[in-house]
Amino acid sequence: MFHGPSLIIGAAVASVSIIISFMAFSAINDETELVLQPIPNIKESNSQKEMTSTILANGSPILGDVNAPITLIEFGDYQCHFCNVHFHNTEHDLLENYVYTGKVKMIFKDFTIIGPDSINAAHGTHCAHDQGKFWEYHDILYNNWTGENNGWASSDNLLRFAQEIELNIDEWSNCMIEARHSQIITDSSKNARDLGITGTPAFFVIGPENNIVKIIGAQPLENFEKIFESELKKIS
Repeated sequence: MFHGPSLIIGAAVASVSIIISFMAFSAINDETELVLQPIPNIKESNSQKEMTSTILANGSPILGDVNAPITLIEFGDYQCHFCNVHFHNTEHDLLENYVYTGKVKMIFKDFTIIGPDSINAAHGTHCAHDQGKFWEYHDILYNNWTGENNGWASSDNLLRFAQEIELNIDEWSNCMIEARHSQIITDSSKNARDLGITGTPAFFVIGPENNIVKIIGAQPLENFEKIFESELKKIS
């Protein structure tokens, strides 16, 4: 039911070839020890402002207190294995310890790189957002994950998920058929490529002084905690 628009969107995303390189952040990958290196005299530069704008644009509704001092942005694909690992192994503790306590607010951004069902699933969340249930649909997708490109995110299953979280199905289905949110999905994936992201999940942490830290992959909870606690000390 939804695959025609998805193929068009996928082609648009795949056509993005310009990658802008930003250097105004610290990067974390598989290092055993996390070291934050502040970048002096750059917080007001045009490149820093442009990077922050690119990170924040085309995202989900905020989860948590909009006035929280730290912002965590995740670029993910709902079919991605390691995104699912992060969701089940780490995200719950991040929410309990930092988001629900008002220290961190969270934004999800689409980077639909695995297949057409990735784009369809992303559409499902944005159509759910029209009814105020973005995060409920986000969660039900990851809670029903069974692999990559194996059919779990088929049109029939996406419809069933919408029913399970009690969306207005006529409204949601019309949104899906019309591919109403194609632009935000395409633009979010372009943002990811412009930021030099090549896989999912990838995260950016924006601190209270607007410094940025990049985290690549499904890192353990303690890596996030080190960053958050370091940033929180700046306002204590």
